[in-house]
Amino acid sequence: MASVHSIPSIEEQFEFTSDAKRRLLIGGAIGLVLVIGGAFLLASGGGHEAAHHGAEHAAGSHDGGHEGGSWMTRIWANIWLNAVYFTGISVVGMFFMSYNYLAQAGWSVVFKRIPEAMPAFLPVTGVIMLVTFFLGGHDLFHWTHSDLYDPASEHFDPIINGKKGFLNTPFFLIRLVIYFVAWYFLWRVLRNASLQEDEIGGLDNYNKSVKYGVTFLVIFAVTSSTSAWDFVMSIDTHWFSTMFGWYTLASWHVAGLAVITLTVVSLREKGYLKAVNSSHLRDLGKFVFAFSIFWTYVWFAQFLLIYYANLPEETIYYKERFAGFGGIYKAPFFISLFLNFFFPFLVLMTRDAKATHSILKVACWSVLIGHYFDFYTNIMPGTVGASGGFGPVEFGFILLFACSFIWFVSAQLAKANLIPKNHPMLEESLHHDIA
Repeated sequence: MASVHSIPSIEEQFEFTSDAKRRLLIGGAIGLVLVIGGAFLLASGGGHEAAHHGAEHAAGSHDGGHEGGSWMTRIWANIWLNAVYFTGISVVGMFFMSYNYLAQAGWSVVFKRIPEAMPAFLPVTGVIMLVTFFLGGHDLFHWTHSDLYDPASEHFDPIINGKKGFLNTPFFLIRLVIYFVAWYFLWRVLRNASLQEDEIGGLDNYNKSVKYGVTFLVIFAVTSSTSAWDFVMSIDTHWFSTMFGWYTLASWHVAGLAVITLTVVSLREKGYLKAVNSSHLRDLGKFVFAFSIFWTYVWFAQFLLIYYANLPEETIYYKERFAGFGGIYKAPFFISLFLNFFFPFLVLMTRDAKATHSILKVACWSVLIGHYFDFYTNIMPGTVGASGGFGPVEFGFILLFACSFIWFVSAQLAKANLIPKNHPMLEESLHHDIA
């Protein structure tokens, strides 16, 4: 017990070293080389063959307009997939801070600067998604084809035409901009209040943070669902699920929690965050454990209701992933379920496991890889169909986005003391003990 209450210095300044920057630049360069090399291979042979293969399976696509996709469609789909995935991880940093402010929770204060740094990446993914939609949106989103809304056209689609009040390009772009502007603006308010709190103390900035944190939660309650509909569900335009907003939020949330936990563990191993004790780690492990179960609950509830109802316009979504396009999405589908539920559930079940660095790292990496596969199986069948796969392009984009995300988060961590020095609940966090 004495070691828990032996409080180390709270003066800790993270150093974003030149060596760390060099490694990230090398990682990004390797990713870029993989993307360029993979794109060349797809364009020179693999892409045409895959596109032909995809055309053979086009009859299995319930939207009728997707025919496997060209090699360029696969590039756009990978950019969109990674942008959606890292957007969710980034905004969950803000989500985590906000519900801790609302609950007036003090336990997380000592590592608060980690989730506080994550939304810094939002402008990057926002711009990437905007540019990708302008340049490749016609390839990714079937509903952007104008002939679907022309009753005189042979491609007229009454179902998609009925959704044009929501699914139209101007309104989609307006929503996309609103999401990122609102999320980023509210993060800047909370971030500035947190930095000012370090300088002047008092309760004014804390009260301001609570107010704007609650404002974010109200906005995010709506935009987390509508952005999921826009970014992912609208790809399969005929299909819909009333649970999809919760499903995507659960996926984003547990992936974000895994990033927070991994970062805490990594910083501790580098000698930072000495004030973080086993109780903090155990609570983080509980969060990852609990929300991996919550994601599975939503996943199964969505699947069970669609399977039980046996409605053709809904069950086709799962049929494509089980048996469509030559069955190439069946393995990623079940890998996602294993990595997101069975493995972290078994690994994090015991009390001591949740406070053990090595076990936390293994579990969190499982969750992060698993939820990449989760978004992969949500996005790829409706965009590239049978042209999908795992190759240099996929690995390259993962490297590019991951290295960029780590760079932005590290740069933010270096701008302030790692522990909020004047947070009113710092003492509670320093003495956090659930033993």
